[in-house]
Parts: sequence; structure tokens; C-alpha cells
Amino acid sequence: MNIYDLNLWLPSTLAFALHWVVIAALAVRVLMKRPMVGVALAWLSVIVTLPLVGAVLYLLVGERRIGRDRMARIAEQDELIQEWHKALSNRVVSDVDDPNDSTDPIRRHARNLLGYPAQGGNRIELISGRDPSFDAIIADIKSAQFTCEAVFYIWEDAGRALEVAEALIEASARGVRCRAMADAIGSRAFLRSKHADRLRQSGVELIESLPTGAIRTLFVRRDHRNHRKIIVVDSRVAYIGSQNMVDPRFFKQRSGVGEWVDAVARVTGTSACTIAGVFELDWAVEQSSTCVLPVDSHDEESDKGNAVIQVFPSGPDHHPGSIHQVLLTAIYSAQEELVLTTPYFVPDDSLQTALVSAALRGVDVSLVIPSRVDSILARFASASNFSDLMRAGVKLYRFEGGLLHTKSITIDGTASVFGSVNLDMRSFWLNFEISLFVYDKEFTSSLRELQESYIMDSVRYDLDGWEGRPFSRKFLENAARLVGPLL
Repeated sequence: MNIYDLNLWLPSTLAFALHWVVIAALAVRVLMKRPMVGVALAWLSVIVTLPLVGAVLYLLVGERRIGRDRMARIAEQDELIQEWHKALSNRVVSDVDDPNDSTDPIRRHARNLLGYPAQGGNRIELISGRDPSFDAIIADIKSAQFTCEAVFYIWEDAGRALEVAEALIEASARGVRCRAMADAIGSRAFLRSKHADRLRQSGVELIESLPTGAIRTLFVRRDHRNHRKIIVVDSRVAYIGSQNMVDPRFFKQRSGVGEWVDAVARVTGTSACTIAGVFELDWAVEQSSTCVLPVDSHDEESDKGNAVIQVFPSGPDHHPGSIHQVLLTAIYSAQEELVLTTPYFVPDDSLQTALVSAALRGVDVSLVIPSRVDSILARFASASNFSDLMRAGVKLYRFEGGLLHTKSITIDGTASVFGSVNLDMRSFWLNFEISLFVYDKEFTSSLRELQESYIMDSVRYDLDGWEGRPFSRKFLENAARLVGPLL
């Protein structure tokens, strides 16, 4: 071997050896982190088949890393949160275990995971449509006496969202403490806009949630996002749902999916105060501030009702995948009917199996998804599951009236799940979300009527017609399914 050959052979051999050392090291790391089997296999495939690129991708987004400092700030609140949960349990509560109640496993599972009790003494109203939701939110902000608090994944400065901003400015001017958080990625443009500056200058405390940057990305996973959508006024009335602080007439009009279709729930009573506590915890972590958690103490009968609600915040902190667990319990608890609406449906094997099992045991299962979504990869990964669902008897509908963004589940007409959680792995494992488990027939009936209106504006998939689609389409769907666990 001459010098020229040696000069070629040595670098290539070292590069080859380094490549396999990196693969072996990361393979061990993946195995020791013990993610779900599908996730582990997907990452191992990426690491092996994409030299260097796969390793970099894994190190950037392969693990749930929310930052050592953030975890320390969260840990500092542990004792306080436990005491708060005890205080909540001493208020108006409906947490008596009843083996004859089919929803009892849901509330027990949720309570034992996170400690939030099912609370009675609530009124809850379902609001759908652009103007009704904005009208109600603005009216409540204008009636605020002490505090206004808001957190949104996406905040834009257009249309009626500007009216909400004006209401916050007016509230701040009359002495109401107004605090708002917007996700650093989802609301990036807004946080740097003149409208955000005007909010801050008027006294509204506006901060970015989960800030990110080039250096921070090396230590904190960039796609851990605060996907919650919350407004709380005076710890007395709260709004939760799928609607970001955007006007659907202006939002993503060039994406080709139509207007986004959302719904919110207006809650008054004991659970509104609990939702205010969830906001306070988020705020304290972001600001490294002292956390003062509220406990409902007002007894205004006008705010009280009979609805039993269990607030369930979820995220990649103490109990990753907690919402995934409880939703599986909810699906398995269904005995007669199960209706689900979601914009993004990318299930893992356990969720897919739960839906198939429900249909096969005689539950009337309906799944409503939008005809078009703003993610091509999610669209193909979702479609790869349709045949198995329809063969089991699941009624699958594609909504044609825009991008259906409402995230909802109704169970046997007696209980429901409503909030910000999509039926995909990102919502289950990566995002900070909030859901309401509502054990109330009246609200569930209203939600079921809304779901039915979506179904009436949908086309049902036909199994024979679906399975006749081109081979190329099936191949792309099944290929996308392989990376579904990573979406």
C-alpha cells in the first residue's frame, strides 16, 4: 500500500469506525431510555439508515428534554401542588368511588395519576362558532374586577383577536392585573409585533412560553410546546377548548384547508378556580416566581351548578403520557356509543387497538376528522389506519366544512372529554395540554349535538372504495406510518 492509498484508506476507515461507534452508543442510549417500542424501533431505523443526520436528529428531538432548570423549577412546586390538591379535595367534590358507574374508572385513574379530583358545583356551557365565542370572552374580560389570565399556543393580531387585546388593555387600565403567555414557536410573529408591544406598554404582562433559540436547542428539545388554550377571569370563569387566539377568517387562509372550525367551553364554579391554578403553575415555572395557588372560596349561587368536572393538565414533565393512559381508560369504558372528533389522528398501536376493540364488542364508534389538514405527513400517517378501523366497524367521516379543529370525545351520552388534546403522539407525549373530563349529561348532550352537526357536514368513508385507492397511495401511507411514532 503506497502513501496515496494509505491517505485514502485511513480517513475512510476512521470515519466508518466512528459511524458505527456513534450508532452503537445511540442505540444503547435509546434502549436505556425505554421509550415505547414503536418509537424505539423508529429511532433506531433513523439512526442506522441516515449516517450522521440520524444521530443529529435523535440528539435534537429524540428524547423528552424540557431542560434541567425547568425541571428543577417544577420540582420546587411538588409539595405546594400536593397541598393544593388536598385543599381542592376539601371543597365541593364528587369523588366517591362507585363501581356501578361506568365512568368511575376514568375519574379514579385521572385522580390517582395527577391528584386532581372530580369537582362538583360547576356550570359549563358549550360555545361554537367564531362570533359567539369571541363575544363571550370579550364580555367576561370587560367584567373583570381583579385578574385576567390567558395562555395560547397561537396568538395572531388580526380580526377579532385584536378586540380581545383591546379588552385586556382596557382591563389593565382600570386596575385589573392582566397576565398572558403565548407559545414561543406558535406565536413567534405575534410576540415580536407592535400589538404585543402595545399590550406590554399598557401594563399587560405578556411573556413567551417555552422560549427557544439556537443555543437552547442543544439542551432543550425544541418541539416541546405549550399547546394549552385558556382564559380565566377573576378565578371565577374560565374558557377552555381548541380555539387559539386567532380569527378563523384570517388564520392560515393560504394553506388550502378552509377556515378552522373550533369550539370552547365556558366554565364557572369550582373548576374555574382549578384552571386558574394550572395557569398559575405555568406562570411560576416560566417566571421563576412564587406560586400562589387559588382555592375556590366564593359561594355565589349564580356561578354554581351541578356539573362534575375533572381538570386534567398534561405534559412531558412529571407524568409523560398521562393523558394517553386516561383516554385509553375512557375508550375502554364505553358500553354503547363513542364519538370522537380530532384534527390530527396519528394513533399508536394501543389507541388503534382500543378503538378497534370498542367497535368489535358492539360499541357504536364514530371518528370525525377533517378532509384536509395542514400537514401532509400527518395526513398520510393517519390514512394508513383507516382500513383496520373500518373493517372492525368504526364509522369514519371526513369533514368537508373546513379544518375541523375541535378535540372532543363523548362516551355513552353521559360523559365527555373536551380540551386541547389531539389524538396523536405529539399531544400525548410532547405538548403541554389541558383537558376537561366532564361527567354531566347536559353538557355531553350539547357536545354530542355539535358532533352530529359535524357528521352532517361530512362524507362517510366507504371501505370498498377506500381499499380501491392506488398502490402508490397505499405505499406512501404505510411509509408515513413508520414515522408516525415520531410525529
